[in-house]
Amino acid sequence: MNDTSGKSSPRPLAAIIGGGPAGLMAAERLAPLADVHLFDAMPSLGRKFLLAGKSGLNITHGEDLETFLTRFGAAREKLEPALRAFTPNDIRAWAAELGIETFEGSSGRVFPVMMKASPLLRAWLRRLDESGVIFHARHKWQGWTGDGALRFGTPGGEVTFMADATVLALGGASWPRLGADGSWTPFLSARGVEVAPFRPSNCGFDVAWSDHMKERFAGAPVKSVVLAFAGESVKGDVVVTENGIEGSAVYALSAALRDAMDRGGQATLTIDLAPDMDLARLETALAAPRGKNSIANHLRKKAHIDGVKAALLREAADKAAFESPSSLARTIKQLPLRLERPRPIAESISAAGGIPFGELDESFMLKKCPGVFAAGEMLDWEAPTGGYLISACLATGRAAGEGAVRWLKRS
Repeated sequence: MNDTSGKSSPRPLAAIIGGGPAGLMAAERLAPLADVHLFDAMPSLGRKFLLAGKSGLNITHGEDLETFLTRFGAAREKLEPALRAFTPNDIRAWAAELGIETFEGSSGRVFPVMMKASPLLRAWLRRLDESGVIFHARHKWQGWTGDGALRFGTPGGEVTFMADATVLALGGASWPRLGADGSWTPFLSARGVEVAPFRPSNCGFDVAWSDHMKERFAGAPVKSVVLAFAGESVKGDVVVTENGIEGSAVYALSAALRDAMDRGGQATLTIDLAPDMDLARLETALAAPRGKNSIANHLRKKAHIDGVKAALLREAADKAAFESPSSLARTIKQLPLRLERPRPIAESISAAGGIPFGELDESFMLKKCPGVFAAGEMLDWEAPTGGYLISACLATGRAAGEGAVRWLKRS
């Protein structure tokens, strides 16, 4: 085995494992104090970050901080110190320092003016390189040696690295082809660190569509509907897929739907196909004489239900729903759609599960692995899309990096 540490500097050695937002932010905080080596299994850094920005990088959210903090659900208490220390406004200021101007869209989501992730990533990597961070691509972490050195598999064979502090930022288990495959879990489990099983988050769901629905409407967007489940409702768009449904409105309810399925096997989502018409107005419109119009034309003219919305209504409604204007109106406002299961975690935008916060101290150090810190999506938290995921990865990476700095100063 080869030792890649190259220990010749009087400064301490820090290892960052994972080249996504959390790892890069940890490297940024450590670079002024330590010789930082950043390792990533992929041929290049930030691959999931780049994918997230393919259709517009949503880097954070512009809502007030107190509302912003509520988006992290059960993990809020543990994440809050890091999120308050690196707020959405701080993220925008940090991006500006890299030469990336941002703007807040009408939905409150914050994007780079150029919309893409690649200019921000290039500027960030350039600054880290100038600060002395050394990058090692194609280095897949394989745990520790008996004497505590980090082990990596590389195209040239196994190498080791002895670090004075290590930050793990290996991601969760969503989009494994981009590097976050959860393969790190056995190495921590072997050291007694609990790891909660990964589950899909911000994901689509399977529906038992008819062949007609699959063949005719797969890929069709269902615009401006309201989805409701377990007392929560979300207005937005849904996309019909060959297997079921996905889209931002679905993702917003995905955690509650997934948890219900874990308890009972299936869940029924309610869809309001005409959210801009109240029930009384819709019923009156549908009760108007149809004349020679077919029911399809009547729905189109009176309720603006056609295309994929009409297909959804036919697919999910009971035949009795079409027997009277009142029953049809009620069904349009509360169409029940039975979901079979979440889509596989490899397709989900993010993942729940990972290292519970009880395994970490207040500096994000693993209690059972002194000098080893963890950040980002490998921790057990989840949040909706809308800039919250990247915000928390940046904030926890910063917190873990600063925790490692304090550790090195004490050591």
